[in-house]
Amino acid sequence: MAFTAFDVPAIWPRNDDEHLSRLLATAATRALAGPLDEPHRGRILSTLALELRGSTGPLGRQSASSAERIARTTGDPVQLALVLNARYMHTFHRPGLAPARAAIGAELADLAARHDLATFEVLGHLIQLQSAAALGNLPAADAHATAADTLATRYDLPLVRVFTSLYAALRRPSEAAYRTAHTLLARADMPGMEEGLLSLSLLTLDVDAGGDWGPYEPWVRPLLLIRAGRRDEALGALRSLPPSPHDALLEARLCLAARAAVALEDRPTMRLLHAALLPAAAEQAGAQSGVLSFGPVAELLAALE
Repeated sequence: MAFTAFDVPAIWPRNDDEHLSRLLATAATRALAGPLDEPHRGRILSTLALELRGSTGPLGRQSASSAERIARTTGDPVQLALVLNARYMHTFHRPGLAPARAAIGAELADLAARHDLATFEVLGHLIQLQSAAALGNLPAADAHATAADTLATRYDLPLVRVFTSLYAALRRPSEAAYRTAHTLLARADMPGMEEGLLSLSLLTLDVDAGGDWGPYEPWVRPLLLIRAGRRDEALGALRSLPPSPHDALLEARLCLAARAAVALEDRPTMRLLHAALLPAAAEQAGAQSGVLSFGPVAELLAALE
């Protein structure tokens, strides 16, 4: 199956080709309607869950859970590794889930190490790196970055350096560090991750990257309008925001909306965002991405209060 051929299997919860992913999800759904033995059903459920990464509906999470029940029954380590990858992709359905993602990463790294599944072992360390960064535990994140780089050197997995370089920029943020890391990302052919991410990263430093916001534009727009003195338009943009995708930048999007709400003194929106972000009070906004951080969620909650 193609998923197991990646240098790093499915670390970013946004698809590179949404059209292709919709086609694959449709094909998987049709296949599940037919007669299948349990191992094949489990693999197809995992595929469906992976292709539905970032979606806000329940099907992806349900598919991952069903696949996990099958994998734990069959005892196939490769299938269980794929399932843990799929379940990770659907542990973004609300803020504050970094500890749950860390637990998935730890199980995955241990399973993969015991069964010589190098790419999944790397994935387990990268998940733990991101989750530790989200929880503000940078020494732990550093250790997982080192472990991932060591495995990448041993097994010739050049894509890993993209993620550890992005983490290095998060660890010691500067415009030069971000631009260097994003140069590597641009060469890696991962448009689902790359689009708009440099601009968003530089926004954490208050650096204007020229406005290529990609899918993050709706959440940045209210702040840009406030800076331009167009407060009425900013309020309209804030109140018309779509639901955030369920991905590694969920808390970052909510942070941007919260900053705009505070600046506009939009108290109804502030109350909604306070309730949404409260479960992530111990986390760093956006750091689950392993790329950027808008700072402690707790500080933003205090401003919202």
